Amino acid sequence: MNIWTEVLEQIARGEVALLRQHLRAEPPHISLTTTRSDYDLNPDARPSTTRQLAPAAVLVPIVSRADPTVLFTRRTPHLSRHAGQVSFPGGRLHTEDSSLVRTALRETEEETGIGADLVQVAGFLDCYETGTGFAILPVIGLLREDFTISPDPNEVEAVFEVPLHHLLNPANRERRSMEWQGRARQVYAFNYGSHYIWGATAGILVNFADRLLAE
Repeated sequence: MNIWTEVLEQIARGEVALLRQHLRAEPPHISLTTTRSDYDLNPDARPSTTRQLAPAAVLVPIVSRADPTVLFTRRTPHLSRHAGQVSFPGGRLHTEDSSLVRTALRETEEETGIGADLVQVAGFLDCYETGTGFAILPVIGLLREDFTISPDPNEVEAVFEVPLHHLLNPANRERRSMEWQGRARQVYAFNYGSHYIWGATAGILVNFADRLLAE
């Protein structure tokens, strides 16, 4: 039995011990230098001067089903940023947030109606720098399957799930070219049915898969 299968079986039982072995136990320090970024595939596009990044966090919700899934949101089309895109629930750090973990859990409840009491935090991925100037902390959380959703219609058009095994399989990982700010750049992408997952969300999934499949 390989590590991939073992992790999936533990998650299906609502356990996170093996998963935790492949994640950061503590949130990495968000600084001007992040480990993963939009520039991994586009080194020539990296800003030539140091810039201050805005701290943010997302929850990567893994649903503890017999066939574990990852929960995503699709943003409403009228938003000024990332309209209509698939993302993890999350957002920027607020002054009242005690930590970036709190940011991820608060934003998840605000966007989807899923309370923090249903989420078991398992660990963290590497911080991810976006081209728009955010340093995102991905928080991996195990979500009980008895959750209900109440999406905020102002932010979330839809909530859906994708099987975790589909996202872990490198064969389902694509690299595509797109135009951003007048120049071509490469992005990671995943397709699942009618859902198209790309950009920072896909980059975070690649980091997650790389950690789980490293051995």
